[in-house]
Amino acid sequence: FIDHGAGVVVGETAVVGNDVTLYHGVTLGGTSWNKGKRHPTLGDGVMVGAGAKILGNITVGNHCRVGANSVVVEDVPDSCTVVGIPGKVVKLREAGQLNPYGIDLDHHLIPDPVGKAIACLLSRIDVLEMQLKTGLAATGYASCETDNQVCESDCPGGQVERALKQV
Repeated sequence: FIDHGAGVVVGETAVVGNDVTLYHGVTLGGTSWNKGKRHPTLGDGVMVGAGAKILGNITVGNHCRVGANSVVVEDVPDSCTVVGIPGKVVKLREAGQLNPYGIDLDHHLIPDPVGKAIACLLSRIDVLEMQLKTGLAATGYASCETDNQVCESDCPGGQVERALKQV
């Protein structure tokens, strides 16, 4: 299945397996002008999200998912989910978890490693600010400015914290 096929680029030597879904703006491109095989091979049951680029003579294994706008330049093992630039495996689907109804459209269940890293950093900032306040109070300083106070005008009402609860 090719969604909005006019926006999809499939290179001359690309090989596409059975039951593959390519959403609009997908590129299966080459990285050289060699006459031989220079485009990707997609296994069976692969789903490639909108705007994703899969480049070079690489293989995306069976039953893989490539996140929207990802750029994949290395081989991907079977049953993996790849996201980001460059594409990184963020999830390995265990045997027996394949969707009996066909394509898996649960994109919102893909892990978000960047969001988790940001949440971790914000938690660490809170701990450090609390330690700073405690240390300054012990030395006689009455107050100190914290990141939350500085950023309140940019992100009112804890918008960042609420957004990261979804991570």
